[in-house]
Amino acid sequence: MTTSVDAAGSRVVYEVFGHLPDGAPVKKVTLRGARGFEVAIITFGAAVQALRAPDREGRCADVVLGHDALAPYLARRQFFGATVGRYANRIAGGCFKLDGRRIQLPLNDGPNSLHGGPDGFDRRLWQIEAAGGTPAASVTLSYASPEGEGGFPGALGARVTFALTGDTAFSITFEAVTDRPTVVNLTNHNFFNLAGAESGIDALDHRLVIEADTFLATDADAIPLRQEPVADSPFDFTRLRLIGERIRDAHEQLRLRGGYDHNFCLRGGRTGTPRPVARVEHPASGRTMTLMTDQPGLQFYSGNFLDGTAAGKGGRLYRQYDAFCLEPQIWPDAPNRPEFPSARLNPNETYRHVSVFEFSTV
Repeated sequence: MTTSVDAAGSRVVYEVFGHLPDGAPVKKVTLRGARGFEVAIITFGAAVQALRAPDREGRCADVVLGHDALAPYLARRQFFGATVGRYANRIAGGCFKLDGRRIQLPLNDGPNSLHGGPDGFDRRLWQIEAAGGTPAASVTLSYASPEGEGGFPGALGARVTFALTGDTAFSITFEAVTDRPTVVNLTNHNFFNLAGAESGIDALDHRLVIEADTFLATDADAIPLRQEPVADSPFDFTRLRLIGERIRDAHEQLRLRGGYDHNFCLRGGRTGTPRPVARVEHPASGRTMTLMTDQPGLQFYSGNFLDGTAAGKGGRLYRQYDAFCLEPQIWPDAPNRPEFPSARLNPNETYRHVSVFEFSTV
């Protein structure tokens, strides 16, 4: 293990988290801020393995679901904290046309392709490209995706940088370049519980606001059908509301997915710089999280399919609604929907996605 310390006291700690079956080491890099705040990233799946944040009394807890060792990440694909791509979310039929060419992807979510197919970026070993503690603690990971991987056209060079942006805040910056036209949509898949991943408390008592006036209603396979207004529905998070307040309402969209698993169409669409799009509060601990992003959509998932079969940190079983996900991204199935924000990436262009997670207390 080695440690570097910058003038502000932030530290970057390196260690081996485990080994892949072929013996390749999976590394863990921990970015340490102030008041016990820290973010730990593993190179398998470029995933956030832990995120410790203080409550109103200054007590820190890990607020993301995941595992204490590498073996469970390898044994079962659950996207805990992972970087997902090449295309986050679903593509209908795993098929789209690009410049008149029909692209067929492997199917791994019923009749659809989800999160890059059966072997997406979350199942890849990323390389540490750079890391340091000056001017702030950060680490950049990279992955070279060859032509045709996952069925996608073009060789893609992807990078993701995790950086502390304040005492209790961090950013995730995704970048990608291609050698031929393709589609790209990258995001982070953290499962948050601000009470703590080992608290044994579900996330239904968290209060949430999302800056969106419409969401994408879906069919039974979670493929978008149409944009619908959130007003006068359980999807209205334009003011702070408990996640669990209306999750059991007899609403067809909640019935189809067992809760929330929908793209919210963010006000302002894609922007040049990150702006606040969501805020979560956990009244009991006082922890709050503000999400800022430059993306046009936000997938809100209420942990509907956590079924108690996965043992996570501290031996805790993760059950339905034990966490929530807020995934900034381009809208699902955009390659098949010309009216949606475009996911196309051409040579000599750079895909870029910046999201910032700020933690505080009330």
